[in-house]
Amino acid sequence: MPAGPEPEFGLYLQATPPPSTVWPSRWVRWRDWWLPADPDDARDALIEVWQLSLTQRVEVACSGGRGRTGTALACLAILDGVARGDAVSFVRRQYHRRAVETPWQRRFVTRFGELAAAHEPTVTPQLVGDQDSVVTDQDQA
Repeated sequence: MPAGPEPEFGLYLQATPPPSTVWPSRWVRWRDWWLPADPDDARDALIEVWQLSLTQRVEVACSGGRGRTGTALACLAILDGVARGDAVSFVRRQYHRRAVETPWQRRFVTRFGELAAAHEPTVTPQLVGDQDSVVTDQDQA
């Protein structure tokens, strides 16, 4: 566990169930280098963790921290308003240069973006000074 506060919710992207945690969590069956076994479950889990991130400290993790985690982070970036064509490069700049490791993971991100277009308005958590703040598209207009 990295130093710092514990998460209030965890999303774990693993082939097998993750170890239990003291915080609530959700498991998405997702083998290394591949895609989620159930894409609908993954979509629902990503939307859930994105919504929770507005008010809670959340953790998104896999075993290696680049392919599956990067793919999930790119999907979360889309929910947060990043254009689906820019989500992978955004995560590679902000998180890890090798995030989203395979062509099929990149394709999953693009297809996830088609679903995310139905989520309006986009609500984006932003750091303002030393406090977390939620800014909607209407606030930015």
